[in-house]
Amino acid sequence: MSVITKYGRDVVIKMLLLTLIIDAIAYLINLDILKIILFAFSLLLFIFTMYFFRDPERKLPDNLKTDDVLSPADGKVVLIENMENPDGGFIEKGESVFKVCIFLSPLNVHVNRIPVTGEVGYYEYIKGEYLVAFNHKSSDKNERTVIGITSENGKKIIFKQIAGFVARRIVCTLKVGNNVFAGKRFGMIKFGSRCDLIFSSNAKLNVKVGDKVKAGETIIAEL
Repeated sequence: MSVITKYGRDVVIKMLLLTLIIDAIAYLINLDILKIILFAFSLLLFIFTMYFFRDPERKLPDNLKTDDVLSPADGKVVLIENMENPDGGFIEKGESVFKVCIFLSPLNVHVNRIPVTGEVGYYEYIKGEYLVAFNHKSSDKNERTVIGITSENGKKIIFKQIAGFVARRIVCTLKVGNNVFAGKRFGMIKFGSRCDLIFSSNAKLNVKVGDKVKAGETIIAEL
């Protein structure tokens, strides 16, 4: 069963008011075809808003292990790259890492979930551009949050919430020092967007480019 996420209730209320205004205007119009168009538009707008902000329950995989990395988002894996970490701060600069990029379309569930149990050791919000989320340059240029977690086994992982061309608001409730648990909700990106995961290249990958993943259910890798 899906409910409306608490991260989107303000938008749902605003959209409800907007649809009521549109319906009121439609009611006052004498032209039948325009009346029908406005009523239909307001209905579709509200249905899409409710659908977008849905928040279905998720069950952790039965075989989940401490070193498993869950997907933080629903979507499609669009890039897997083995590279040297370009940034310092949490994972050492120059360390060999995997970057796994997940693209979220406007039709995906946009509530984000914690990928691994541990402690938040790094958090940064970065203002940026609004390139389309499937453009790989968006990882380093767009508005984003960068979150680092040290797992229970002392292994480090970074994940990013990245705004896209349509998405203009990132919600993240995490702070440095928080103890977090795999699969728990922590925020969302409103409308089409992207999530990146960065972790040691010693990890065993369980996904490939083109795979569809679900937040809190799909195991991306084993650290």
